[in-house]
Amino acid sequence: MSDNNLVPPRFFMFCFMIIAMFLLVLYSSFLLHFSSHSFIPRSVLDLVLANNTSLDFKPSFKREHITPPLHSQVSKVQPQRCQLFNSSQKSTSPKQLRKMACDTTLALLRVFMYDLPPEFHFGLLDWKGSANQTWPIVNNPKHVPPYPGGLNLQHSVEYWLTLDLLSSNIANVFRPCSAIRVQNASQADVVFVPFFSSLSYNQHSKIHGKEKVSVNKMLQGRLVQFLMEREEWKRSGGTDHVIVAHHPNSMVHARRKLGSSIFVLADFGRYHSKIANIQKDIIAPYRHLVNTIPRAESASYKERSTLLYFQGAIYRKSGGAVRREIYHLLKDEKDVHFTFGSIRRNGIKQASQGMALSKFCLNIAGDTPSSNRLFDAIVSHCVPVIISDEIELPFEDVLDYSEFSLFVRASDAVRKGYLLNLLRSIKPEKWTKMCERLKDITQHFEYQYPSQPRDAVNMIWEQVAHKISSLQLNLHRKNRYHTRDLSFLL
Repeated sequence: MSDNNLVPPRFFMFCFMIIAMFLLVLYSSFLLHFSSHSFIPRSVLDLVLANNTSLDFKPSFKREHITPPLHSQVSKVQPQRCQLFNSSQKSTSPKQLRKMACDTTLALLRVFMYDLPPEFHFGLLDWKGSANQTWPIVNNPKHVPPYPGGLNLQHSVEYWLTLDLLSSNIANVFRPCSAIRVQNASQADVVFVPFFSSLSYNQHSKIHGKEKVSVNKMLQGRLVQFLMEREEWKRSGGTDHVIVAHHPNSMVHARRKLGSSIFVLADFGRYHSKIANIQKDIIAPYRHLVNTIPRAESASYKERSTLLYFQGAIYRKSGGAVRREIYHLLKDEKDVHFTFGSIRRNGIKQASQGMALSKFCLNIAGDTPSSNRLFDAIVSHCVPVIISDEIELPFEDVLDYSEFSLFVRASDAVRKGYLLNLLRSIKPEKWTKMCERLKDITQHFEYQYPSQPRDAVNMIWEQVAHKISSLQLNLHRKNRYHTRDLSFLL
């Protein structure tokens, strides 16, 4: 057989190429004009869309979702998808998300909250409901019982979390769907204990009149008894319970018995490591006391005349000895403000003005490793200088504090000239970059009602989700070789 018989005729090859090109053009046109019915998986199309717009694609512990765009008509509000925070990504602005309805089926956390009597929570705010009314009506923020001001406010974390859960099932309260309240504990990921422990300590820790124990101690005793009798506690040993004890002295009478739970704390300064630790517990920011500086009104490097600012208690207990040493090193420096101050006599207003016009703000360990001063500095866009070797920081798994803060070891800070030389070596360009980062992350330290996307309330719920995920991982690993009934072998 000759080789020529193996080669197809040229005409046949030409026709084949024409038909192939026609089919390719037809298929491409089909994809372009009918992408909504494309054979390409919808998840892939969504991902392509998200990466080419201002929308954000972020992972969730339950499922992956994309935040939908805000519809132009309020009457057609789009459901809001639950997202986990990613500090490296840009996302839909809080203003856009503020009026987006929460799709409760997509919530990050399902939370069962005990209906504790009002004396454990809003009753401490002198709220009195009608007969058999456990909770205030919170559908109108103007009618929500206010929290006491002053230093009380810095430890008000449980108040904001409780309000957020109460509002999670109210249709006309627009809030992110990080956490929703469920009425059946068997459907919950976590159990929340609504005890205003910090307020209880601040206002009811002293014995009055003929009382044998303080109201604060009495409430803690009753809380322990209540929890130990609950099936929800017995089922998990309390490991899936969230208890807020933000004031360092709150829950002092009950913390050992309730130490298996997830504590929400300011720091670990007054806790034994077996009771509280970073593996199971959450560090939450203080509620700042100074006013937040709007981004557009933030002073520039040149406009901030003070190099370093500190105003507060100078002489503390042993934990705050470093403050005294630094004070004596810096008190006579012309461009340093280091004075005693308190919230009294217009102290908060003075601190607000001073921080807003300072380049750096000192955060030095006192009786405990942390204080609200760090968060006052953040919302003032004053670069924090953290001198606290034992400090634990909120949300540090997603926030790199070195991008907007300076860390100085206490042993270095008390060396003569070290601190000022360090700060004066920071060039304006570097300071400006850190200040801009401060403006970006300020929202994560805001407590508010209703809660807003990526604010402190939502960040805390995300931390809870992380802990529950780790808890479930450990539980499942323990169940690998769970004891089996081997009686059938006998």
